[in-house]
Amino acid sequence: MFSRKDDSSRESSSSRAFPNEKNADAKPTNQTVLRPTPSRQPSASKLDKAAHGQYQRFWINEDGTHEHHLKVARRQEKLSDMFQSLMLGKKKEGTHEDQPLSLMSNWVDVMRNEKEKLAEAKNSANASLTLVQKYGKCQEVVGRGAFGIVRVAHKTDAKDPRREQLYAVKEFKQRPGESDKKYQKRLTAEFCISSSMQHPNVINTLDLLQDDKGVYCEVMEYCSGGDLYTLVLSAGQLEVVEADCFFKQLMRGVDYMHEMGVAHRDLKPENLLLTSHGSIKITDFGNGECFRMAWEKEAHMTAGLCGSGPYIAPEEYVDKEFDPRAVDTWACGIIYMAMRTGRHLWRVAQRGEDEFFDRYLEDRKKESGYRPIEVLRRQKCRNVIYSILDPNPQRRLTAHQVLFSEWVKEIKVCRAGDEGF
Repeated sequence: MFSRKDDSSRESSSSRAFPNEKNADAKPTNQTVLRPTPSRQPSASKLDKAAHGQYQRFWINEDGTHEHHLKVARRQEKLSDMFQSLMLGKKKEGTHEDQPLSLMSNWVDVMRNEKEKLAEAKNSANASLTLVQKYGKCQEVVGRGAFGIVRVAHKTDAKDPRREQLYAVKEFKQRPGESDKKYQKRLTAEFCISSSMQHPNVINTLDLLQDDKGVYCEVMEYCSGGDLYTLVLSAGQLEVVEADCFFKQLMRGVDYMHEMGVAHRDLKPENLLLTSHGSIKITDFGNGECFRMAWEKEAHMTAGLCGSGPYIAPEEYVDKEFDPRAVDTWACGIIYMAMRTGRHLWRVAQRGEDEFFDRYLEDRKKESGYRPIEVLRRQKCRNVIYSILDPNPQRRLTAHQVLFSEWVKEIKVCRAGDEGF
């Protein structure tokens, strides 16, 4: 379904529909200011503001380009304070965690379950000398998955002892009841897929080796900007230009993967890493699947439910086989809405199982549309999102078609996003 109303009438109706949410396409807030032309080195004005404790994660330059400056330490400090307040019963009324579909409510549940596990991980043994010699000593934990953790390895720069080279080291834990053969096959498959990808918006995977306990470790480039999930969580919702930039980078990465015959099948903000300059890096190919070999022309269908609830496409619940590329594209649409609103559209895209999804299926047929998407003021943007989130995968836009849509072609990507630094 495509929107038909003009933008001006939609703005007022969207504001009434969501009185507790920011207008998604409102004029830039104080986080968006005019700045001089971009540079990899911080300008004097930026340094002056940093010295006075003024932090801005994003700004627009006078020439129309924009830059990101992401500080994961500051973000983690803010989230830690929020978590402590929640644990001590200091939650404020009307905050995001009260809303069942907010990213905050999901984060609080995860944090409660992971708090003790993270404490245990800090006390675990470091990797073998081989890993230490090649990539340095593994120290702080920066990520945790269902069957493994990610640490930062610090290696002194041979050319300059005052500098460090940083690497992300993912430890693959053996699943309960998983044989050694299946364990090795699983991690080898993930490494083969991820290491074959060479794109500015896909993580650069460097090595796979064992530590002294026989645990396999995958070494990747380190992204100091954290992940998209915690960025949205700490910000509440992203600015329009910010979200658009990240979305176009994401679609470029997904289009590249699909051209290479690989589907990710678990795209979500947690699996999108960020450099400090704002370059998106798709990571975690644990559910990745090769749907077409180099000598094949036709894609193979896939089967089986995998991924995280709010991002799983509806056909995974009803079809025996489906196109994994359409599954990835669907997830990208959900991710964009999460960036713009700070919320999930629904818990599960399954008819009869989720009232929000049922309402979407009905409202997308109406001229008035589905209100959470109608908040997006630009009609070109709304049309693409509706087409990405088409419940019929055969009508759904491909990643390539999204990139060549009128809306996405007009999106300006930051220099870091173009070059991958």
